[in-house]
Amino acid sequence: MEEGSRAKKAFLIDMDGVLLFGERAIPGAREFIESLRAGGYKFLILTNNSRYTPSDLMHRMQRAGIAVEAKDFYSSAMATAHFVSSQKPRGSAFVLGGTGLYQALMEVGYSFTDYRPDFVILGEMESYPYDGIVRACQLIMAGASFIATNPDPTGPGTSGIVPACGAVAALIERATGATPYFVGKPNPLILRLALRYLGEHSENAVMVGDRMDTDIRVGLESGLETILVLTGVTKREDITRFPYKPHRVVESLKEIAL
Repeated sequence: MEEGSRAKKAFLIDMDGVLLFGERAIPGAREFIESLRAGGYKFLILTNNSRYTPSDLMHRMQRAGIAVEAKDFYSSAMATAHFVSSQKPRGSAFVLGGTGLYQALMEVGYSFTDYRPDFVILGEMESYPYDGIVRACQLIMAGASFIATNPDPTGPGTSGIVPACGAVAALIERATGATPYFVGKPNPLILRLALRYLGEHSENAVMVGDRMDTDIRVGLESGLETILVLTGVTKREDITRFPYKPHRVVESLKEIAL
């Protein structure tokens, strides 16, 4: 029984571009998740977006017709909270981010302040306040450590592509001279934390994603099998631009046989 259970791979699955396109399920996504659950496979939906709580993400997926639970998600907000807590337990932070980041930090006992915080933590949010960015710069220049949840320069907005965490981090870095530590993909740290959360090991896990620069890179650097799906950012003709390759390339989740 132990040997058979070890033969079943665990799956870390990116969300946008793999399971969802906007607010719609990508064809085959619902069936793939159902097959994982029916087959007793461990899985986590791994997202760099730190703005939302696991409960928010669950409701978003359910509205698209994909049956998941809050425990099925692991975000860069959760990884960031774990990281700063390991660096300074029950510390303090000045935060520019959404509810997901605040909740994750509260769960590890962090307090929020703009007076001599241990960290300035930047995440995703609907709109970045200029006065908040100014205060973040001042605190970093005064000695606070600069952490960012993810390096993605752009993300989807209601009216199209909008600047995201990585772009705002670059602005703050230019103003302060301080380089942020990015916790999310492609940092292998987030995969190690996700695997620990799942209770699995890298040699028994698969990373499924739509981006060569984040999903596939982090999977390869963490020792996982990697599968690139072509329903999101990276197209087949883009693959040769990278000095590394995924283990498998599929048109969509429909082609992954369990």
